[in-house]
Amino acid sequence: MLCYPPRRPCSQEGLCSAGVCGDRVPLHDSQELGIRIPRPLGHGPSRFIPEKETIQVGKEEATMHTLFAESFATLGRLDNVTLVMVFHPQYLESFLKTQHYLLQMDGPLPLHYRHYIGIMAAARHQCSYLVNLHVNDFLHVGGDPKWLNGLENAPQKLQNLGELNKMLAHRPWLITKEHIEQLLKTEENSWSLAELIHAVVLLTHYHSLASFTFGCGISPEIDCEGGHTFRPPSVSNYCICDITNGYHGMDEIHASPAGTIPSTESVCEVEALMEKMKQLQECRDEEEASQEEMATRFEREKRESMFVCSSEDEESAATRDVSRHFEDTSYGYKDFSRHGMHVPTFRVQDYSWEDHGYSLVNRLYPDVGQLLDEKFHIAYNLTYNTMAMHKDVDTSMLRRAIWNYIHCMFGIRYDDYDYGEINQLLDRSFKVYIKTVVCTPEKTTKRMYDSFWRQFEHSEKVHVNLLLVEARMQAELLYALRAITRYMT
Repeated sequence: MLCYPPRRPCSQEGLCSAGVCGDRVPLHDSQELGIRIPRPLGHGPSRFIPEKETIQVGKEEATMHTLFAESFATLGRLDNVTLVMVFHPQYLESFLKTQHYLLQMDGPLPLHYRHYIGIMAAARHQCSYLVNLHVNDFLHVGGDPKWLNGLENAPQKLQNLGELNKMLAHRPWLITKEHIEQLLKTEENSWSLAELIHAVVLLTHYHSLASFTFGCGISPEIDCEGGHTFRPPSVSNYCICDITNGYHGMDEIHASPAGTIPSTESVCEVEALMEKMKQLQECRDEEEASQEEMATRFEREKRESMFVCSSEDEESAATRDVSRHFEDTSYGYKDFSRHGMHVPTFRVQDYSWEDHGYSLVNRLYPDVGQLLDEKFHIAYNLTYNTMAMHKDVDTSMLRRAIWNYIHCMFGIRYDDYDYGEINQLLDRSFKVYIKTVVCTPEKTTKRMYDSFWRQFEHSEKVHVNLLLVEARMQAELLYALRAITRYMT
């Protein structure tokens, strides 16, 4: 395995004591030398999940420890994304393997281009968490610091990618073969097909990872901006600098509906959802809707998804301005089919990942199609056969509803799916959360996270985010790969 050596002092004391990294100087010795020691502003890897309910480093199972060690060896740290994703080790293993291949293994693009494209993609959603990490990685592999002053300082070839970046992030249905042609046929700064496939996969990877970062409330790393303070803790273990960064004390941080003793209302909520699943299965067995009715239900759900929006007044987590890493800052998400504007439905039967996209990616960027396909399947099929306090539950109907609702928001239709099931299984608060995390993740708030599936475990909500990440990534890829295919034929 091609690995980067650790680049920074390890902040993971539990892991270090487990023997993954080498010797360290005790903090109290450094303090005696007059060195200022930062302390984390947050409490744990997520602002949404109480620290005591996350996987504790040094107390993890053997499988998780191996994943931690591999992640640490590759990244030089155990980042907070890993510490939240590890709720689902099977997925995390696939995710880390794919990301490692995209960023570090042989491929069409040089290493510093890969990290810069990651910065461009994360910046579209104002995800300073990912931007900070990749700025460090970009410099570590020899990237020119001047590029970080703004996209206009990067090579024209990367600047030309800006248009595709913004459409993929916010309105992928607008991508045409003409956009692809502009990138491939520019005289001096043209992209090869293989380079473009690599870039597209990186862009979609980091757009969707930004969704996970905001959707799970990932805290800044301690060595990044917004992740630490040099102020000593007060008697109550927080100070005014914590308040200004969105942390209002241990009671608020640890108060969370998920994973607590369920109320009567919560129990009724999960029981009602299970009853709906049972009824829908019975209806499936009794009769099947006509193709015309299925098409009508899709159009209705697509239309209704446009009116799903948050009425939240609460501000999302503050992030530093990263707009210099992309152009056209006013360009953002617009609903798929606005009034007076019709965009044809994308039928999976005409162009799918399994039959078209997978082979195209694998042909131009070997092995990546296989890695992505494995990751999609793990996220889609992952189940522990539980729902809140209930065991031995078949959750396939619910998982499919979540996946297909996300694709419906992007105008993607499965002819064999009854979209009437979505309204039965996903209530409004859940739809608001899904649409926000997928389309405008930077607007996600803790209140949104807490308001859906109140009786479910945090691990189950993280599982939802894995579905959102992969469904979004596949939707973006389908539009981009279809345009590339049309250019090639």
